[in-house]
Amino acid sequence: MTQPLDLNTEEGRSAYRVELRRVAWPVRMTGFVLVILGALAVLAPRWISAWPNSLVTVGWVVLAAGWVLFITAIVMRTRYHRRRLAELAA
Repeated sequence: MTQPLDLNTEEGRSAYRVELRRVAWPVRMTGFVLVILGALAVLAPRWISAWPNSLVTVGWVVLAAGWVLFITAIVMRTRYHRRRLAELAA
């Protein structure tokens, strides 16, 4: 973690927002991509009849994995925020 920020100023709050956006960014983006790919895999057999219906099962698994990653990133970011605010209060 970086030096404590002064959240009483607009510059400090802006810097903290940028800092929070970087927390768990790879996990969040991977989850987002998996959710999109899973949704496409679930819906693809409806649009393209040549695709196998077993793709729907794979799509649901990928969709669930994406949401797990996305929720994990939210939990990581929340924990970071709590630790950071505790550091600022001290």
